[in-house]
Amino acid sequence: MSHIITQHAAPVLAPDSIVRWRDHAERVLAYAEPVSRASLYVSLAIIYAWFGGMKFTEYEANGLVPLVENSPLLSWFYALFSVRGFSTFLGFLELSIGLLIALRLASPIFSAAGGLLSAGLFVTTVSFMVSTPGVVVPELGPPAITVAPGQFLLKDIGLFAASFWVFVDSLKTVVRR
Repeated sequence: MSHIITQHAAPVLAPDSIVRWRDHAERVLAYAEPVSRASLYVSLAIIYAWFGGMKFTEYEANGLVPLVENSPLLSWFYALFSVRGFSTFLGFLELSIGLLIALRLASPIFSAAGGLLSAGLFVTTVSFMVSTPGVVVPELGPPAITVAPGQFLLKDIGLFAASFWVFVDSLKTVVRR
């Protein structure tokens, strides 16, 4: 019994359909790119407004204690401020960063400063993954991390990237004016 093997050629698009597809994609990108850019700026500003506002509550201030007191970068703040005092300071800082990012509408120099400050803040919070007890699930070991504080802190890697993008995008606009 013999078998006949046939090969099917991949469909080839006609050159005019490739051009139409590219033209359509360019029209979509003309709308999608500014919407995605604005969405990133707005979402970071909302995150900072929400997180910054929460820093004025006792609940949030107490939630920061295990992160801050175990951090070689920040533990010294508790010698200067009370738990609530540090949280309030951080709340003002976060609200200010969110405002700077939102001020992209007024001038990209503001959002460049906000993006840089935000990136620095998220580098600091990602460092808590190393210094905070309870990040790794003990019975599983690395890379298994707990929901809190592990996964809570892990999201800051993406927020760092978004912040750094805001900084670069804003600075690019400032430099090219």
